[in-house]
Amino acid sequence: MKRFAFAALAAISFALPAFAGPQFVDETGFAVSGYDVVAYRSLDQAAVGQSQPAGVPGRADITAEYNGAKFAFSSEENRAKFLENPAHFAPQYDGHCAYGVSKGGKVPGNPNLWRIVDDRLYLNITKNVVGFWEEDIPGNINLAEGNWPGIEPKDASGNTIPNFSSSAPES
Repeated sequence: MKRFAFAALAAISFALPAFAGPQFVDETGFAVSGYDVVAYRSLDQAAVGQSQPAGVPGRADITAEYNGAKFAFSSEENRAKFLENPAHFAPQYDGHCAYGVSKGGKVPGNPNLWRIVDDRLYLNITKNVVGFWEEDIPGNINLAEGNWPGIEPKDASGNTIPNFSSSAPES
């Protein structure tokens, strides 16, 4: 009987969604510092080694909840797209720096230091870190993917994004 109960408990636990770690939320109180995660898809991505265009600030009155955090959007249309598939639009690694995750830790992601790779949004913490990450994007993603399962459930970074102040979300 104990084996049956254990087997049933194991089967139920595999059917439950995996625990997601906490989303990085900075002093704005919003994920991605209040920037619109859907809008990145409409920006012209710069070549590796060049600065990306700045992210698009969201609005404080157009929001949605996902992974325990509030996301802001620049339009109702972008909010609706997000709600159709939030995991597609949310940044990888719960908004933490992709290079930091490749090195085994959680540090903040800067919404203006972004890149979309294989239809996934990645953020990094500083311009210097972007340079290291871009030296081998596929290799760093591979390392981050290997590290992520072990660090995902840990607390979100409580650090401030260096050399960054968010103008988002707009009122």
